[in-house]
Amino acid sequence: MSEFSPSRPARLRRSVLSVPAINRRALDKLSSLDCDAVIFDLEDSVSPEKKAEARENLRAFFAETPLPGKERIIRINALSSNFGADDLALVVELEPDAVLLPKVDEPQDVTGVSDRLAEADAPESLRIWAMIETPRGILNAAAIAEAGRTAGSRLDCFVVGLNDLRKETGVPPQPGRSYLVPWLMQVVLAVSAYGLEAIDSVFNDFKDTEAFDAECGQGRLMGFSGKMLIHPNQIEAANRHFGLDEAAIAEARAIISAFAEPDAATLNVVNLGGRMVERLHLVQAERLVHKARLIEQRSGAAAALAPASD
Repeated sequence: MSEFSPSRPARLRRSVLSVPAINRRALDKLSSLDCDAVIFDLEDSVSPEKKAEARENLRAFFAETPLPGKERIIRINALSSNFGADDLALVVELEPDAVLLPKVDEPQDVTGVSDRLAEADAPESLRIWAMIETPRGILNAAAIAEAGRTAGSRLDCFVVGLNDLRKETGVPPQPGRSYLVPWLMQVVLAVSAYGLEAIDSVFNDFKDTEAFDAECGQGRLMGFSGKMLIHPNQIEAANRHFGLDEAAIAEARAIISAFAEPDAATLNVVNLGGRMVERLHLVQAERLVHKARLIEQRSGAAAALAPASD
């Protein structure tokens, strides 16, 4: 039986737009944007004196504005801060798709929040994302990802935060990120080993479209599922670079068809056009086809909403 399950479906995470929860104007524009996911930020982009107002903004927004087809994630302040407990209580109240934990350094940072969510009777559908943005977070990436496989864990995704990592290590921002590549690949390797996903870091200069385009291409080749964004102008390039290749979709459908044959019911390997394909590739194929279907549905909905031409 395939490990792919609708209860934990593949999600589109090509473009993950971060929006300050204090910015009502930016919040009001979200329903018209073609991003796959939205991070409602209560942490870095909200000053201490505005934290309570930002929480009220989110409470009103969630009550008034559905975002069909978009994954909703709330980034909270550290639970060790003066704001983390109130942020997490809001998460339990609003039941977004996920809560994003800042500066995750070790597995206990994830399992502790999992326990708190369970104690609050939060639904299993409320998942955990982890910001990996410190030297300790990079060093412990595999152990943190492994915690996502333990019973009761809600961990689904890593988000790399290079701004803080550069600050703590002294590595300057440079085109190509050559000195950061080993750390980025360490994160990708960790999530790949334990069935999670990783989102590439933000690109700070949203006006430099050429450099952003190049960094998206690099992130895709590294194995990231998508990119964290700071501006709507970055959505199109992220969706394009982290989208699905038509040839890969066709191959995935062929793999699914091959294993659906009656003679393949008990086989772990099938012959696909002279190439041996293992059953483990079936899970990957099903997830890819599911994502392709989501993109088709998104495109169809956008076409239906577009004004008719004269």
